Amino acid sequence: MTPSAMLKIAITPPDFLPDEADRIAMLLRGDAFWRVHVRKPGATADAMRRLLVSLPSWCLPRIVLHDHHELCREFAVGGIHLNRRQPTVSDDLRHRSLTVSCSCHSIEEVASRKASVDYLFLSPIFDSISKAGYKSNFTIDELRTAADTGIIDSRVFALGGVTPDRLPLLQSIGFGGAAMLGAVWGG
Repeated sequence: MTPSAMLKIAITPPDFLPDEADRIAMLLRGDAFWRVHVRKPGATADAMRRLLVSLPSWCLPRIVLHDHHELCREFAVGGIHLNRRQPTVSDDLRHRSLTVSCSCHSIEEVASRKASVDYLFLSPIFDSISKAGYKSNFTIDELRTAADTGIIDSRVFALGGVTPDRLPLLQSIGFGGAAMLGAVWGG
């Protein structure tokens, strides 16, 4: 697999942007990004609904919701992301063909949560671009050891300070992909 073949996920900024739906479609149109995670922690369900309605329908299967998972009943999105605000999957959503992902902040957390989700984010791998003062939590040696023991594999995505020039290093460690916010939308 070449670095360009690594799966990449874009995460939206927490606040809505003008023409955000067009920007999301542009990210997905060229297959540069496998998915876009819509993360809007302060948004209402109606605001999220307006964004989803404004997206071309072909984008929806590649959209993952971090909030307002109930919108999966209205829109044919591709997945849900578990977090402190929405930590579990409701029974009716569990039986849909949605991917389930989550974020982890330690190698131990990845090991313990891996069996219950389709893929995970591990962060912060590098100093964050979008969150001032959010520093790397791991050494390269720790990450390589986690990969050697099978904890980091194709289902684990690096997050935090990820830029395109760091993809070859992440791939050499054993990450299946990378998730980016600051490198996509600006710090």
